[in-house]
Amino acid sequence: MSETLSLAFAFAWLLAAPAAQSQEVAPDVLIKNLSSEVIAEVRRYKGIQAGDAARIAALVEAKIVPHFDLRRTTQLAVGPGWRRATPEQQERLTQEFKTLLVRTYSGAVASYRDQALEFRPLRAAAGDTEVTVKSVIRQSGAEPIAVEYDLARVGEQWKIFDVRVSGISLVATYRSSFADEVRNNGVDGLITLLSRKNQQI
Repeated sequence: MSETLSLAFAFAWLLAAPAAQSQEVAPDVLIKNLSSEVIAEVRRYKGIQAGDAARIAALVEAKIVPHFDLRRTTQLAVGPGWRRATPEQQERLTQEFKTLLVRTYSGAVASYRDQALEFRPLRAAAGDTEVTVKSVIRQSGAEPIAVEYDLARVGEQWKIFDVRVSGISLVATYRSSFADEVRNNGVDGLITLLSRKNQQI
C-alpha cells in the first residue's frame, strides 16, 4: 500500500473511531459525534503529535481496535484463501492483520493536524443490518478526500468492516497480494508474510 493511501486510510479510521456505547446509536451519528472525541485527544497530547509510539499505540488500541470487526475485515482481505485456513490459522491471520493495520495507522496519527470530517445524509432503511456512511475529509491546501465506511450490525453494536478512500477499498487493496501469497505459499505462507511485515514496521 502506498504511503499516501496508508495515510488516507489511517485518517479515515482515526476520525471515525467510536468509543464504547451503553445504548445503540445510529451509525452515522455514532461516527460523527465521537470523531470529535478522538481528534480532541490527539490535539490534547503533544506526545502524540511528536510521535510518542507508546501513547499512539495506546490510543489506537483503546479507541479504534475494539470497534472494528477485524475478523470480517481479515476474511474479506484474505478472500477465497480464508476457507482453506483452519480455525487456528484464521485466528492467527486475524491477529497478524490486526497488528499490521494498527502499526500502519499508528504511524499516521502523529501527522494529524487540521483535517476536518464532513458527513453526507445517511441513506438507510429501518431494519437494515449493513449501511454505508459517506463523508469527506477536508484539509487546507489539498483536494477533499471522499471516504465511505461500511458498517454491519453485530449484536447491538455497529462495527466497521471496510473503508473506501476515493473509491479504493481497504480490504481490496490487500486482497490481490494476499491471494497471490496463498496461491504460491499456502495459508502459512501468508501468515509468515504478515508476521515479517509486522516485524519490519
